[in-house]
Amino acid sequence: MLISMPARVDPLALDRQVCFALAAASRSVIGLYRPVLAPLGLTHPQYLVMLALWERSPRTVTDIGEALFLEPATLSPLLKRLEGAGLITRGRSTTDERALAVELTPDGRALRGEAEKVPGQIVKRLGLSLGELENIRDHLTKLLHAATV
Repeated sequence: MLISMPARVDPLALDRQVCFALAAASRSVIGLYRPVLAPLGLTHPQYLVMLALWERSPRTVTDIGEALFLEPATLSPLLKRLEGAGLITRGRSTTDERALAVELTPDGRALRGEAEKVPGQIVKRLGLSLGELENIRDHLTKLLHAATV
């Protein structure tokens, strides 16, 4: 009687790497957002900034950067483009003149109504249930926190 030995699992196999799965999934999902965000005149990173500001405005640049896990050097050009598009204003904070405050303009606030359609379109394009997506999001949030501690 022959007993088969389990095949050795290669720890460096591409399909076993968390980093690869995350990177590939991220590129693919963000790609789904492009055609949905195009009518709003937003790129995906700009959309993330707007989401942060729709939650609370004004916010400091530091606060936005922390919320989005973005460095100031990455965030600054995004804010400049959003300001050029008339969606935000930047100016010194009234509570701390060392801080730069970012605030939605009336056009930026109005864009929220159109943006409310984005999540539903993405859910539909992904073809997963809302429960499945919430579960994935929760696990990714847990992973994010574990990686940033």
